[in-house]
Amino acid sequence: MNDLAPNTHRWRPASLAILCLAWLVLQPACIFSPGLLDDVDSIYIEIAREMLHRHDYVTPYINGIRFFDKPPLMYWMAAGSMHVFGETDWAARLPLTLAVLALLLATYALGNRLFQADSPQHAPDRGGLYAALALATGIGPFLYTRFYIPDILICLWMTLGVHLFLIALDRIHSARSALLPCAGFAAVTALNLLTKGLIGIVFPIGFVLGYLLLTRELRLLTRLHLAASTAVFAAIAAPWHILAALRTPAIAMPAGVGLPARAGWAWFYLYNEHIARFLSKRIPHDYGQTPVWLFWTLAAVWVMPWTPFLPGAIAHAVRTLRSRAAIAARQHQSALSLLLWALLVLGFFTLSARQEYYSLPALPALALLAGGLLARADSGDVLARASALRWSAWLLLPVASLIALVCGFFAITAPHAAPGTDIATLLSQNPEFYNLSLGHIFDLTGAAMGLFRGPLTAVALSMIGVGAASHLLRRRGSTYAANLTLAASMVVSLLAMHAGLARFYPTLGSKSLADAINTASATQPGLIILDGELTSGSTLVFYTRQQVHLIDGRVNGLWFGSFWPDAPAIFETDASLYQRWSGPGRVFLLTYNAAARTSQLARYGTVHTLASAGGKTVLSNQ
Repeated sequence: MNDLAPNTHRWRPASLAILCLAWLVLQPACIFSPGLLDDVDSIYIEIAREMLHRHDYVTPYINGIRFFDKPPLMYWMAAGSMHVFGETDWAARLPLTLAVLALLLATYALGNRLFQADSPQHAPDRGGLYAALALATGIGPFLYTRFYIPDILICLWMTLGVHLFLIALDRIHSARSALLPCAGFAAVTALNLLTKGLIGIVFPIGFVLGYLLLTRELRLLTRLHLAASTAVFAAIAAPWHILAALRTPAIAMPAGVGLPARAGWAWFYLYNEHIARFLSKRIPHDYGQTPVWLFWTLAAVWVMPWTPFLPGAIAHAVRTLRSRAAIAARQHQSALSLLLWALLVLGFFTLSARQEYYSLPALPALALLAGGLLARADSGDVLARASALRWSAWLLLPVASLIALVCGFFAITAPHAAPGTDIATLLSQNPEFYNLSLGHIFDLTGAAMGLFRGPLTAVALSMIGVGAASHLLRRRGSTYAANLTLAASMVVSLLAMHAGLARFYPTLGSKSLADAINTASATQPGLIILDGELTSGSTLVFYTRQQVHLIDGRVNGLWFGSFWPDAPAIFETDASLYQRWSGPGRVFLLTYNAAARTSQLARYGTVHTLASAGGKTVLSNQ
């Protein structure tokens, strides 16, 4: 194997312009609508807002109750942005939007390092460009930046960590100091830990150890500046963990609820949220479990429409690792790094508790594999061109054509809904799917499709570009034009998906209901009560800026924090609701069962319907 030699990683202005344009259209342009979603989206952002008002950046609170589930970096980012730009939903979303841009550039840079020799001489950055485009226009990265969750940040830290480790190895092999890349690796690993907990250590450290073990270079660990790297890691990661443990020490827990006699932040966050979750023994068990087959299938779906280029890319990587012929060290490094990276993430969640989007940290590796194959096709590699063309014909073209036909059919035949129709009246109810992040998609019916005629038409037309147009260009040997056509067409599809989300929003969020409460409260304020747990209407807390009370809502995310002495008395019962309804104060009740609640509450006072949307109704006693 040839020695690794430093190469020049040229960032071409044309490629950067393409990536930035795709990012501008898909990310900043989409942060202003729709409103925040109920559940984790608004919960994480409301935690950030409460941090601003409490001036407490150590202990997260939601609706006044301690919340121990996640580390703080996502909250700090949203809080910092809202401090600068104001307490708006778009300001809170802005850091995640900027993180996507950073991820695209990090992927582009890593692709340049790994695939420069595989790219055409006149465009040595094609591998990085195609990989970054795959992330920019892939289904998964777009869908899972529509709400505020940390997984895209994990992709960023993992991409930077892998790149920094490979730079450190190159420097060691060329007898240069690896201190700076090792310190950088430690820093991004610490940020990873502060983003999503112990996973932030497991993946990067697992990658380093796995790589050195497979290359029989474990002896190089001693040259990775472990002492200095540990000091950098501890300086960034340790303060919050120490302060969180000190601020929330163990206290006596109630008996008979499955908790130890004494528990605090350390027990819940370090054990319950990590070890117990890995073993599917977390309490309370408030999350779904995606079957292994579906988890792997969705990992392929999240990379679409670039998935068809993965079989050839994976086959090439395996051949590279198995080859006994002399090959470029950079090709071996690329094949080993990307396969190990993807298998590490997917294998870990195959063995542990998993949700359908937990595969996201593997997507940069998969995108880079696809980008490498497409760069080789650009450079004239016969096998790469044949693989890209074959899988385009066998998979991408038929799938895109089928989607175009289905979407076109519904766009033409779906019944027209009357103006002002509440989408909830046209949907079915499938609560067995609601533990999935996209579970509400199963509620769609033929009758509801009329509300999505515009987005369906756009998807149908764009699928022609994704499938037929890009395939024809590929057949003619215009691979660069084919890939740009594929990306541009997918941008249209993703914008249509975003427009569809905005139409679906009334069932997923409660901003319009919060606006109605704010309007009514301007003349006569009142107490806001949710008929259920916080996630059933958590957007109310952010948009009304009021603490809400919950009927039978001492469950799931608020459950553990509710045992602390500083927890506010926000938990109601039917009896206390009836008492408040008949009292002198004004009450706003958000409920999913307006008919039944109206009948019950009418016995205790007048019932006014303030607003309805998405199957939810706000009732008021005055």
